[in-house]
Amino acid sequence: MPEGSGGSGSATGPRTLAEALRARADEELAALLRARPDLLSPVPNDVTQLATRAGTRASVVRALERLDRFTLQTAEALAVAPDPAPYETLSALLTGDEADQAIEAALPGALAELRRQALVWGGDDRLRLVRTARELLAPSPTRPSPTGLGPTVSEATAGMSPGRLQEIVAAAGLPPTHDPVSAVAALTALFTDRERMGHLLDTAPPEALTVLDRLVWGPPYGEVTATPAPPVRWLRDRGLLLPASARTVVLPREAALHLRAGRAHRAPEPVPPEPVVTAERRPQVVDSAAAGQAYTALATVEDLLKDWHEGGPAVLRSGGLSVRDLKRTAVALDTSEPLAAFWLELAYAAGLLASDGEADERYAPTPAYDEWLERPAADRWADLASAWLAGTRAPGLVGGQDGRGRALSALGPDLDRSAVLEVRLRVLGLLAALTEGSVPDAGSVRERLRWERPLRGDASARASAAAVAPGSGGARDLRDRAVDWTLSEAELLGVTGRGALSAHARALLPPEATGPGAGGDPDAGGVPEADRAPGTDRTPEAAEARRARAATLLAPLLPEPLDHVLLQADLTAVAPGPLERPLAETLSVLADVESKGGATVYRFTPGSVRRALDAGRTASDLHTFLAAHSRTPVPQPLSYLIDDVARRHGHLRIGAAGAYVRCDDDTLLGEILADRRAQPLGLRRLAPTVLAAQADPGTLLEGLRAMGYAPAAESAEGDVLITRAHARRTPPRTPPAPVPDGPPVPDRTLLGAAVRAIRAGDRAATVERKPLPSAAARPLANGELPRTTAAETLATVQAAALTGSALWIGYVNADGAASQRVIAPVRVEGGFVTGYDHTADEVRTYPLHRITGVAELADD
Repeated sequence: MPEGSGGSGSATGPRTLAEALRARADEELAALLRARPDLLSPVPNDVTQLATRAGTRASVVRALERLDRFTLQTAEALAVAPDPAPYETLSALLTGDEADQAIEAALPGALAELRRQALVWGGDDRLRLVRTARELLAPSPTRPSPTGLGPTVSEATAGMSPGRLQEIVAAAGLPPTHDPVSAVAALTALFTDRERMGHLLDTAPPEALTVLDRLVWGPPYGEVTATPAPPVRWLRDRGLLLPASARTVVLPREAALHLRAGRAHRAPEPVPPEPVVTAERRPQVVDSAAAGQAYTALATVEDLLKDWHEGGPAVLRSGGLSVRDLKRTAVALDTSEPLAAFWLELAYAAGLLASDGEADERYAPTPAYDEWLERPAADRWADLASAWLAGTRAPGLVGGQDGRGRALSALGPDLDRSAVLEVRLRVLGLLAALTEGSVPDAGSVRERLRWERPLRGDASARASAAAVAPGSGGARDLRDRAVDWTLSEAELLGVTGRGALSAHARALLPPEATGPGAGGDPDAGGVPEADRAPGTDRTPEAAEARRARAATLLAPLLPEPLDHVLLQADLTAVAPGPLERPLAETLSVLADVESKGGATVYRFTPGSVRRALDAGRTASDLHTFLAAHSRTPVPQPLSYLIDDVARRHGHLRIGAAGAYVRCDDDTLLGEILADRRAQPLGLRRLAPTVLAAQADPGTLLEGLRAMGYAPAAESAEGDVLITRAHARRTPPRTPPAPVPDGPPVPDRTLLGAAVRAIRAGDRAATVERKPLPSAAARPLANGELPRTTAAETLATVQAAALTGSALWIGYVNADGAASQRVIAPVRVEGGFVTGYDHTADEVRTYPLHRITGVAELADD
């Protein structure tokens, strides 16, 4: 009987996976659908369809990838065990001849997990691995088993001549048999009998035992010449090596298990490796260090977007930022290119940066950036950290190449890796499980993640060969690199401080960060759903509550903005901490930032003072501003600098003709004309106080400023033009959506509705029915829709509406999807039947022409 087919079951246990699933409680079915959400797309019609879908290759591969190492080893052991296998056989394959208490203690949990995910079914006396999983994990000539075992004697001797089989039987010291089947059985019995197999190997030459030692833990295949050496010939003659092809021999599984002392794996790993703690720090030190780095992260993102305030670099045709623009950004932020890529991606993930979508497409801050700037510093950090926690983009890949040899650029379209999100949450969950202030070793964290998702690591190692970042050491496992990225990015962002998880980051972690192995569903954060506290689910309200909690914990640790600076006689101003926003914005116009760090140093220059005057400030405004915000007296050199630049500012006026210069002092204009540096501007005198230029006003303005003058631009009416930075913003943009790793985990409401629908569909498919009224009625196969004529359908439905009885109907909806339903008709009119649908658990109306047939239910 097919594995996923239905059936009525038997007293000895389920005969199919469908029967096993049908016998499960609703909570167990919900646990299966939560662990394997791909089975819900769409919701199966009944248990039989659920079982069939659970046995498909794509679904089984996905389920195997989510198993930890020991649970996977348990499945691999079942794949090389007889089908079905009792629990004792499975235990013996994992523990070997010597009992292992750790394995014996972990095996029931691993087997329960395989059953929960419908990869194993049957009682402990008849354990069966789903057929597709067995095909994936069992050894074959083209795909070696992870256990390193080869085929059984029966599989390896298939097609061997009876005469050759009798020769092997005789050489092994066994009596002759009458047929090949009994010969294979005799060899199998010999290889599985520890005492007789030991006597046989005692007679083997030492060189033959050396050959077996090389094959015993895999791979079990070896090449031989046309005239093999005597040790190989001795093994081949006795069936300890069987031919796999003309030049290849294989060690039979039964013989290998004897040489391994019965173990399917060389090193079973029933216990997950614990992260190694390299240092213990006081929680207060951790939180303070993390808060300091959080403030630096905010300042860096602000500096980045302030630099792109009037519009950023152009977007590449293929999307993303060019290498040259990334280098410029790194120089502007005084950091390396990989770190600049991280800050760019962080601002992009938080929705603060995007492309403007114009014909000449460029990057620019979004309107959300202006709103973000007005929020308290702790709230702004929580926004950045939340965006980082939920993002699937991998800035660490920037500078590498994709599978087609194309460069991966910052802000480009090909940086999403769903594994990065899973690894990030899991790493932070491991840090959260340690005692406060504990710093884990990165290598031990990588080992733990390899144990939790061994197949995911193998898959990402293959994929990483196609997307290699510079300096990554080639096709290194993407998940291993994601661990390193997570730890370094967490430190940059202030999630960790001096390597340990901070208290405000701990409050921000979503429930799924605790991951598998915490005593609950791996997709539900290790906490059983019934025991989950309010506010720890995945609703937007819960996420907002976590952000608010994190901001509340961080706020007291951030430095308070200052309303003053310290002016010094060397034309500098020292800001001993973060400044209030109006003060910082005005000071950034009036002075140039010379250095950053714990204290920011600003330097006043003629150019910076002129910039403030161009922005509409007067000399008296600047004097008043500095006097109001300086804790030290305004130095005389700074006052002289402001007055001197203001006295010369606007003395020359530049307007648009081509361009002109006018000045009441004709001597000054003569001085300009005589200066050789003015030749590129193409100046000539039109009047004693007016010069005309061939250059445009902007070029003329910059040219005269470069010569040391302080001209001012004027309008056509002769008024001085005030120059302020023109903010460039994109249209409203939503942050990039994370790329999910498969379908989302369903919530409790969806799971309950899905289980009810499956149960109802199963009742509709398996309910006892009376014979169809049609003369051509025949027994229907499982899942086949009933067929009756239109007249028979109408008459049966009308009769059921009068008597109040239920009917089994076949129905095809407008999309052509067929289903079986059990309804109790209450009204038939206008070509429609209205009744209570037991399958959907609600009252529905169906067009009669879409009903393929009806059948009355049996009286019982």
